[in-house]
Amino acid sequence: MPSVELVVAAFLGIMTIASILSQKVRIPYTMVLVLLGVGLAAASLSIILGVDLIYDQLIGGGLFVGLVVPPLIFSALQEVPRSEFRAIARPAFVLATVGVVISTFVVGILLWQLARLPLYASFLFAAVISPTDVATVIEIFKRAKVPTRLATLMETEAAFNDATAIVVFTILLTGEGLTRHLFLSALAEFSYVFVGGVAVGFAIAFAARFLSKLTKDPLSEIALTMASVYGSYTLASSISVSGLVAVAVVGLYYGGSRPRAGSPVRIFWEIAAFVANSVAFLFIGLSTDVVKLASSILPIAVAFLAVVLARVASVYPILGVSDKTGLRTPLKWKNVAMLGGMRGALSIALAASIPATVASRDLIATMVLGVAFISIMGQGPVLSRYITSRFKEESKQGRESLDVRLEAALLRLQDLHQLRLEGLVTDEDYLERSESAKAEIDDVLRDIRNISNDEKNGETKSEAVKEPVDEKGQT
Repeated sequence: MPSVELVVAAFLGIMTIASILSQKVRIPYTMVLVLLGVGLAAASLSIILGVDLIYDQLIGGGLFVGLVVPPLIFSALQEVPRSEFRAIARPAFVLATVGVVISTFVVGILLWQLARLPLYASFLFAAVISPTDVATVIEIFKRAKVPTRLATLMETEAAFNDATAIVVFTILLTGEGLTRHLFLSALAEFSYVFVGGVAVGFAIAFAARFLSKLTKDPLSEIALTMASVYGSYTLASSISVSGLVAVAVVGLYYGGSRPRAGSPVRIFWEIAAFVANSVAFLFIGLSTDVVKLASSILPIAVAFLAVVLARVASVYPILGVSDKTGLRTPLKWKNVAMLGGMRGALSIALAASIPATVASRDLIATMVLGVAFISIMGQGPVLSRYITSRFKEESKQGRESLDVRLEAALLRLQDLHQLRLEGLVTDEDYLERSESAKAEIDDVLRDIRNISNDEKNGETKSEAVKEPVDEKGQT
């Protein structure tokens, strides 16, 4: 058996290779990781390098949901502005609850009728595939040039819909979900899991915010955030409520209260999220057997079609109702929300947890892998192209907004310096407020740099595809 040192070295080496290839061939890093994972699995190199040890521990040891997903949720939701979250909270929660139930029902019925799968197997697959994958969604919308409110809507839905999906999956897995389990009983169980997770998250976030005032040491603050993230997940799971919901609440109400970009705590969680994201997408690649998928292409195609139709059946009605009761969403926002319903590693992990005694288990796992692979390799690029073509004006407005934020932060620093010279602020207050303003400036400069790099890459790519023209103007 390969040593742990070899496994870690192999993983870091794969991350480095994927990063270099991504820059050279201009393919998203996550897609490169998936392809590398597929190649490793196909060539059996994963066994030699010891990468299979990571895979076995993630699934067999149940580490994926508890170890890999929390940093992704916390890192993303700590960046969510409070005002934006309040604006999208209602439609996001409806998508994460009612939307998952609608998706499960539609996928189950379509597979039962179109693919002629047994009713129970159809609904079990539907429950597994219904949650949008938090790693995939966060990765896409972190880089997408869409309004902040739309990105927040998608990331919040992805963070909270796991709880609904896991409850529905657990109910169906008991074998009672389609026969004896009453609706009110299922609703009560979901309420306990979801509301309990929220309660645990608030309790941990409140305690963490209180303790954070007692220390200014960056290492202690990092340790406190780690304890909050994994402590909330562990505590919630120990009392059978949603650990992922607890982590999401901690990210919103504790992580969001921390200084913005540039602080050691933020940098640490950016790195942690990057590593977790890399594990998630490599995990998808290692799980994918291309030959097996090719032999099951028909049921996979039907399953993917069912998933897309279910997403349409949940997104447009829910956001349509939201238009009349609160958040107004333009049609192109709804289209992005529909295309952004990506499936990935979480569904694969749930499928792998189905007991071998369940009939059609292998077919369910194969369809889940196929849908996740198509979602990442096909649906992701389509979404990116749609955003590029439909949100040009928002990108321009985003640059203008960054200029306004930068000017405002610089003015705050200037005013603060003047107040200090006049003796109107204490040294402690001056340091705290100046650090906040400098962090805001760092945040804005980073966003401007990212936009400039994206535009430069786009121009380079456009020039690269131009055909040479001779002196007569002929190609």
